Amino acid sequence: MNVAVGLAHAEAFDLALTGAPALLVGDDGRMLPAAITRWHAPADGEDGWLVDRCTGPTVDLGCGPGRLVAELMGRGVPVLGVDCSRRAVRECHSRGGPVLHRDIFARLPDEGRWHHALLADGNIGIGGDPLLLLKRCAALVRPGGTVLVETASETDAPGSGLWRGAARLHDTDGDPPGPCFPWAVLGLGALVVLAGHADLQARDWHRGERCFVELCRAAP
Repeated sequence: MNVAVGLAHAEAFDLALTGAPALLVGDDGRMLPAAITRWHAPADGEDGWLVDRCTGPTVDLGCGPGRLVAELMGRGVPVLGVDCSRRAVRECHSRGGPVLHRDIFARLPDEGRWHHALLADGNIGIGGDPLLLLKRCAALVRPGGTVLVETASETDAPGSGLWRGAARLHDTDGDPPGPCFPWAVLGLGALVVLAGHADLQARDWHRGERCFVELCRAAP
């Protein structure tokens, strides 16, 4: 994916970033998981599983309003948020978080040296090609570094464990839907298989109301 493609879809989530109630709907009519209200809330509950594992410099890909960036800053962890939405970047800045307005596939600072990369809140779906995204993450972290991914729960995961297509945000008040953008949804099993093709190996996972996987980049 080039920068222009990513930025072309930057406004796709702006409706959700306003805090308006919205639903994420696939082009096949499938209701896709999207915990939009959580994006604006402080990190809490099961978020702890993710942030507890961020013990060194961390890049939060698709950081949105910056709730995890703010939490990691509060813990004294060096962190950088990255988002292609100007609205998201403004909100992250308002929380005092360091953030770049940039496509996550564009050149980023300290590539290959981050200790951890975060793909929370369904961000493994960004761009609609999870394998490409996992390879991108593997290139961002250092050998022995980790990629922390939130996957779909068992009830939300598609039958094959992987859904790819186009999606739109629909305002629950009945206003016209937002622009179409490529997206994907993965279950835990599908993620582990794809990770192996990106030279990442599952080291730990969590199954609760939300599901997380810790992937490790092998040391040379």
